[in-house]
Amino acid sequence: MRVLHLTAGNLYGGIETYLVTLARSRHLCPEMEPEFGLCFRGRLWDELSAAGVPVHDLGAVRFSRPWSVLRARRRLKRVLRGAPFGAAVTHANWPHAVFAPVVRGSRVGLVNAVHDALARPIWLDRWAARTAPDLVLANSQFTAVPAATFFARSPVEVVYLPVAPPESFDRAATRHAVRTELGAPADAVVLLQASRLERWKGQRVHVEALGRLKGVPGWEVWFAGGPQKAGEAEFFAELRAAVAQLGISDRVRFLGQRSDVPRLMAAADVYCQPNAGPEPFGVVFVEALYAGLPVVTSDLGGGREVVDSSCGVLVPPGEPAAVAAALAELISDPARRAALGAGGPKRAEELCAPHRQLDRIAGLLQKVSS
Repeated sequence: MRVLHLTAGNLYGGIETYLVTLARSRHLCPEMEPEFGLCFRGRLWDELSAAGVPVHDLGAVRFSRPWSVLRARRRLKRVLRGAPFGAAVTHANWPHAVFAPVVRGSRVGLVNAVHDALARPIWLDRWAARTAPDLVLANSQFTAVPAATFFARSPVEVVYLPVAPPESFDRAATRHAVRTELGAPADAVVLLQASRLERWKGQRVHVEALGRLKGVPGWEVWFAGGPQKAGEAEFFAELRAAVAQLGISDRVRFLGQRSDVPRLMAAADVYCQPNAGPEPFGVVFVEALYAGLPVVTSDLGGGREVVDSSCGVLVPPGEPAAVAAALAELISDPARRAALGAGGPKRAEELCAPHRQLDRIAGLLQKVSS
């Protein structure tokens, strides 16, 4: 069954990581032949192309230019006519609003992959809701609940995203190499957060927690992720100013946008992302668990579905003191870090083993295919 995945392509985060996993892991599920339709070229386009899957250029879309929407829809029509697709999957409401009417007008099954909680719909969401999909795939129980109300006429299935374990490599050598590159001491306890620079991701809470640990020796933190939008650049400046004001600039490294997060995880000791708002799912949490890192995150959203007491610590959202206490314990107790880290790979495999999750997705898409 040939499946066309539709997304914008101008940013890079959890959705894009998932799509690259679909491309790179397609050999695990020969029943699905993934192709991709993107509106913008960038990192996602490059990684999909490098994976050897067909990528269709649908053209840049901006809602302020209605003709760009019409042009992209015409291109999608040509793609759908050119091959026998069984299903088309719109990833989030932006591509659903743009492309769902075209898919509905064909004989191709229409699926919406929900990657966010639709608690407060905006005009774009209401536009997307006009075209009911044949199936909704929610990436967590958290996102499934509002999706069932939003797409009231469509069945909703919860499928945790397939997340591939890191490629086999010499962890000790990688740890040494990365720490040497970044000037981190071999014996430092390295805390890592790799996420988009959005306020709800919790970097500000993280920084405030670190300020409370100023007197605790032996740690440093790496923030991976650079501004991808104007608002993110403003937030980034605020974070840097807060770090300077707290007097911890010598222990905080802003690494910018990185394509080597698995290497960073191999060199780190703890993954900390104290979300201020709920994570819809949290692919990065699963990646950290595969890497054997204990995870500290907020007790809300998808995070509480991924992280349990076998592999991490859940803290109340928006409470720097609680984050600081959790980190202080892990920094000072290597046995505790090791015990939680050891539980990570098993937990990740239970939730997100690619072969199992891809088979489940294929079975669900087969039901709606033409």
